[in-house]
Amino acid sequence: MNRRRLSPRLRIQFVGLLMLLGMGALTFRLWWIQVAHGAEWTAQIRGSSQATVRIPSVRGEIKDRNGLTLVQNRASYEVDFYLPEMVKGFRERFGPPPLAEHRAIISGMPKDVKEPDIIKIVNDGIVPRLNDLDLARDYNSKQLERHYRNDTEVPYSYIKDIDFPTMAKFSEHDVGLPGVDIAIKPVRAYVYGALAAHILGYVGAPDDTNKEEAKKFTFYQGDMDGKSNVEKAMDEFLRGKPGIRYLRRNAKGAIDGVLKEDPPQQGANVFLTIDSRIQAIADEALRAVSRAGAVVVDPNNGNILALASVPSFDPNTFIPSIKKKDWEALRKDEADPLVNRAISALPPGSTFKLITAFAGLRKNLTNAKYNCGGGVSYGDHFFQCWVASKHYTHGTLGLADAIKVSCDSFFYQYGNAAGIQSIDVIGKMLGIGEESGLQLSGEQTGNMPGPEWMQIHHPQERWSSAQTANVSIGQGYTLVSPLQLAMAYVTAANGGTCYYPRLVDKILNQDGSPVLDEHGKPVVPQTPRVRSDLRREVSPQDIELVRKGLWKVVNEDGGTGGRARLKDVVVAGKTGTAQATERGHEENVAWFACFAPFDHPKYVVAVMVQGASGHGGEVAGPIATRILERTVAQDEGNFDMQVAWLAPAHHPNPLQLIKAVSYTGGNLGSEDEEGADTSQSADVQLASDNSSPDVEQEPDAQGQVSKRPRVARAAPAPPPRQPNFFERLFGAKRQAPQPAPTPVRRRF
Repeated sequence: MNRRRLSPRLRIQFVGLLMLLGMGALTFRLWWIQVAHGAEWTAQIRGSSQATVRIPSVRGEIKDRNGLTLVQNRASYEVDFYLPEMVKGFRERFGPPPLAEHRAIISGMPKDVKEPDIIKIVNDGIVPRLNDLDLARDYNSKQLERHYRNDTEVPYSYIKDIDFPTMAKFSEHDVGLPGVDIAIKPVRAYVYGALAAHILGYVGAPDDTNKEEAKKFTFYQGDMDGKSNVEKAMDEFLRGKPGIRYLRRNAKGAIDGVLKEDPPQQGANVFLTIDSRIQAIADEALRAVSRAGAVVVDPNNGNILALASVPSFDPNTFIPSIKKKDWEALRKDEADPLVNRAISALPPGSTFKLITAFAGLRKNLTNAKYNCGGGVSYGDHFFQCWVASKHYTHGTLGLADAIKVSCDSFFYQYGNAAGIQSIDVIGKMLGIGEESGLQLSGEQTGNMPGPEWMQIHHPQERWSSAQTANVSIGQGYTLVSPLQLAMAYVTAANGGTCYYPRLVDKILNQDGSPVLDEHGKPVVPQTPRVRSDLRREVSPQDIELVRKGLWKVVNEDGGTGGRARLKDVVVAGKTGTAQATERGHEENVAWFACFAPFDHPKYVVAVMVQGASGHGGEVAGPIATRILERTVAQDEGNFDMQVAWLAPAHHPNPLQLIKAVSYTGGNLGSEDEEGADTSQSADVQLASDNSSPDVEQEPDAQGQVSKRPRVARAAPAPPPRQPNFFERLFGAKRQAPQPAPTPVRRRF
C-alpha cells in the first residue's frame, strides 16, 4: 500500500505555520511580561539593585521657660561597619569565609551553631588597610561578635565621634573596603554641662532593636532613646521621624553610590518651667556642701523654677556612649553623683511641724497651749525637747510661738491631741508620701506613716502614742523629699492651695504650633493642677496663724531661723534637723524651707543637706538664703546671674561632716538652733537612677589592633593594565613590575 506523501509546498507551509505560531507565542509572552506586568517586574528589578538605610530621627531641643536652649543636637561622625556587607565582600573575593562555632539556644534547646568568624574577617581583611592609613582603633571583639549575632541589621559603630583630622583622612583616602562607611549622625549636646543634669537626663542606644521595623530596610540605624528624666519622660515628643537613604548597587551587588535621600524630621521642642538663671544660682549655692538637694517653686502656680542636686555629673559623658571606666567610676563614687537628692526621701525633722500644725488646727486646736518641761513621757520612753541639752525649758506656749522656737514638747502633745489620722489626712493632702507626677527617674514617694502603714510595713509592731509623737516632729518612719516639702510650704505661702509641681511648660512643633493630643488639645495644659484646697479643712484665719509662726522663726529674736533674715525682703520659714541612716551609717540631715516676700510670696525654697554636724538653721538656712537673696536681687535688676557651662560638682571628701555654711556678707543667726532628735533613725530612700546607659566596653585582646603587626598581603601577577584583586580591595597604588615573588597564602 502506497502512502500519500505531502508535497514539498505543503511541508514548507506547515513549517511556516509552526514558526508563526511560535513567534506569536513569544510575542505574546514578551507583551505579557513587558507591557501587562511591566511595572511589577520593573519594581522588582529596581528593588534588587538598591539598598535602603534607615536614617535616625533628629530629637527636638529642650529649653528653659525663657527659650534658652539647654539641650540641642550636634553633628557626630563615626566609622560604621556594615557586617553583612563585609561577609558578602569576603565571600565574593575569597570564597567561603572562615567559620566560628558557638553555643546557642534553638527552639529552647542548646545547640552548636556555626557562623562566619566576623572577628577574623575584620582583623585580617579590614584592619590591615586601616592600619596602613593609621586609622585602626582597638575595639571589644566580644561586643562585635554579639552585635553580629543579635543586631545584624544595625551597623556596628567602630569609631564613635571621630575628630576632624580622622574624618579628613577617611575622606582623603579611598578606603575601598566593603562594609566600611563614614556616617554623620545627630547626637545630643548638653550646652551647659552639669547644669540641671538631674533634670535633663541623658540618651543612649536602645536596649533592643525593633525587629519588625528593621525588616523593612536593608540596614537599620535606630533612634536614640531617652534614658532618664526629661529625656525619657518626654521621649515620645522629642523623638522625630526617621528618614530613608536609597543606595545604588552595581552589577556585582556592591554599594557604589546614593540614589536619593528622604531626610529625617526633627521632633518637638520641650519648654521647661525651669529658669536657667535661678537654676544656676541654686547650683552655685549648693556647692558649699558635698551632698544636698534644693528646690525653688513659684507658689502661685506650682512651677518648678530650679531643682538642683550635688554632687552632680556631666550628661555629655554619656554621649554618644559612656566609657566603661567612666560608668564604673560614677557607680562606685561614695557620694552617688547620679542620685537626685531633690527627689530623695529623708526624715524632715522639724520642718514637718507645718503638717502637724495644720492637723491640729483641723481638730480645732487653735488656742491650745502646752507646757514644755524639757520633755514628755509616752509609755516607758521619755521624749526630750531639744532645749533639754541646753538646761532650760520653753515654758507654756501657743502654736505660733511653738513654731518659732520649734518646741518638741509642744508638738509631742499637740500631735497626739490632733491624732495620727488627722496628721495623715493633712500630710496626704499636701503630697507627703504621694507621687509628684513629674516622672523624674527614681523619684521616691517617702512615707506618711500611720496605723495602716504600720500594719503593712511593720506588722510585728503596734501603733502607739509614742509613734505619733515621733511623727509629729518629723522623725520615726516619716520620710519626705525636698520637692514634697517645697510643695507643702507652697500651700502655706499662698494661703491654702496645694498644687502639683509642674516641670514641663509647653511642647511645640518645629513650626511653633503646640503639640496636640487625640482630642485636639495641647498635650501640656497651661492651667496649673491643684492637688487640694487646705481651706476645706482649715480656716484662712488659722492658716494665717501658721504663717505668722513661720514669720517669727526668721524675724523675731529667739527664732531658730535667724540666719535666713534678709535686709530688703521679709522671709518666713522653718528649720529642721533629723537623724537618718544611709547604708548603715547614721548622720544628721539639715533642712530649711522658706518663702518670700512674706506678704506676696513669689518664691518657695526647700534645702536639704546630708552629713550635717550642725543644725538646720546654720547649715541649710544660709544656702536657702543665698538662693532667695540672689533671685530677688535679680528680679530687681541688682544682680545678673550668668548662665555658663558648669563642671560637675564634687567634694574631695563627700562624707565629711558640715558644721556650718557661710557666705561673704551672710547672716550670723542666733544660738537658739535645734538639734536632731536621736530617739529613732529612719533609713533614707535615695532616688537612684536605675537606667541602662549605652556603655562602651573596653578593648579586649582580640580587639587590640593598633599594635597588631601588619598581615602580609598576597602578590599575584596582575594582568597588564588591570588592578589586581588586592589593589581593588585595599586601594594600593600600582608599582613598577617586579620579579614575581613566591606566593604567600593568606590565612583567615
